[in-house]
Amino acid sequence: MKGYVHIYTGNGKGKTTAAFGLALRASGAEKKVFIAQFVKGKPYSEIKAIENYLPEVDLKQYGRGCFIVKEPTDADIEATQHGLNEIAVLVKSERYDLIILDEIFIALHYKLISIEAVIELITNKPANLELVLTGRYAPDEIIELADLVTEMKEVKHYYQKGVQARKGIEF
Repeated sequence: MKGYVHIYTGNGKGKTTAAFGLALRASGAEKKVFIAQFVKGKPYSEIKAIENYLPEVDLKQYGRGCFIVKEPTDADIEATQHGLNEIAVLVKSERYDLIILDEIFIALHYKLISIEAVIELITNKPANLELVLTGRYAPDEIIELADLVTEMKEVKHYYQKGVQARKGIEF
């Protein structure tokens, strides 16, 4: 079966959730799934759900436990580049049917990795691998390579009324 490249991007909520929904569906079809979370390094609720209910889905975070607010540190860059190198090996191994690169576009936005490295990963993927990339700020060069692009658009959000992120809903 041919694998495609998916992008979930935009300023709206739901990019990671859409990717995790696809992981759930693939897992239910007995496909082998790997989720790489870039920039993220905290124990979000979706990670607990994977660990508790989908142990056959492999997940690894390549963040340092804090969100990058200003300039990324050398440690942020090193963690992200290490993650991309590990993913490149996994892609070539053909061990997985679906690989999700969650927040890869945020890593690109903060210049933690090069766009060339991500393009190389996409163009060298095995034909049967389904590859999903998420995050705000998807570059046009990568959108051009994708087979499916969904832009999440924020129309209205309760954050604008001062509502903080809620456990189990936003994290």
